Amino acid sequence: MKNQKGFTLIELLIVVAIIGIIAAIAIPSLLRARVSANESATIGDIRTVISAQAAYQSANGGFYTSNFDCLVAPAAGANCIPSYPANGPTFVDSQIASLTGKSGYARSAGTFGAQPASNTALYGSDSVSAYVYTASPLNTGQTGVRGFAGDSSGVICFTPGGAAPGNSAGSLTISSCNVLQ
Repeated sequence: MKNQKGFTLIELLIVVAIIGIIAAIAIPSLLRARVSANESATIGDIRTVISAQAAYQSANGGFYTSNFDCLVAPAAGANCIPSYPANGPTFVDSQIASLTGKSGYARSAGTFGAQPASNTALYGSDSVSAYVYTASPLNTGQTGVRGFAGDSSGVICFTPGGAAPGNSAGSLTISSCNVLQ
């Protein structure tokens, strides 16, 4: 009689079942980690926009911009910062300014504050007194859970349901969201 070595069908099925149980435990944790990473990246991008707008405001006669492309190309003519040097630094990268989806979140401009009474040599025609930048999950529950927004006051807040926080006239409606600490 020959001595055969190998695994029986039962042994193989037990190994497959154990791998399946481990996968069932690990996959939800991985999805939560992905959602958490997307939310962290989005909060970081909102902070970047707030900083970029603050720097832009300093160079633009005390006004923010309603045209996020001006944060990438501030010397782009009368719409952005008049007499800004062509070789001057930019304020933010083009991916954030383009308001396209990133890290599982849709980005958009919220509302804006009032425009200045008239344009001068100090500020561009897209100048505003305040702004809101919002982000909401592309697929709520899978790419993100909370909706986020930041405004010219530097406040960042979120809604637990994924909708972008309410805003009006360039300011967040704080009663409609939870302020991020």
